[in-house]
Amino acid sequence: MSRWATFDCYGTLIDWDGGIAGELARLFGDGAAPRLLRRYHEIEPQVQAEDPARSYRSVLTLALERLAEEDDLALSDGEADALARSLPAWQPFPEVPAALEEARARGWRLAILSNTDRDFIEASKARLGGPFDETVVASEIGSYKPAHRHWEEFTRRTGADPPRHVHVGASHFHDVVPATELGLPTVWINRLGETGDPPPTRELPTLAGLADVLDELVRP
Repeated sequence: MSRWATFDCYGTLIDWDGGIAGELARLFGDGAAPRLLRRYHEIEPQVQAEDPARSYRSVLTLALERLAEEDDLALSDGEADALARSLPAWQPFPEVPAALEEARARGWRLAILSNTDRDFIEASKARLGGPFDETVVASEIGSYKPAHRHWEEFTRRTGADPPRHVHVGASHFHDVVPATELGLPTVWINRLGETGDPPPTRELPTLAGLADVLDELVRP
């Protein structure tokens, strides 16, 4: 039976913070960007929870508008959708393409479970290189993680056996918590050195060495 590794995309494979921070710096200045990024992390999940049927393009736009409004910052005309316009150009983390290729070479089937839209994820997958066997996106299922619908839809489509399915993500809130609730082994890509409960099954600072960890969790 197949071994499956499912991945969050933005923050795990694609540099989500770098993409957003770059736009915040362009719009509001380098000095304000770190503080605004921290607040953006809080606003976006709120916008997603308000309306799970809302497209991620709309989430990005509304979250940026709220961020600017609450900080009394002026968004220039035509800039409300700046994050959405920039997303297709966001880059993978340097180690990611090789790590994914190594996992494929060891027989792992790969899938993405992402809080995004189909056009965005296809642009990002093109930057990651190599095929993915399945992709579940929020805009097509009317649900945002940490709700369980992404995993439920993935299992419905693939018939994956939970003991042979590992979930990999950089967000403790969006990925480690719900996957643990579903009884799945997890690998937390903890790029920011955070803490969280429940603990993941394994923890790595980047995707380097991921294939070895996956093989430890589910033997061929």
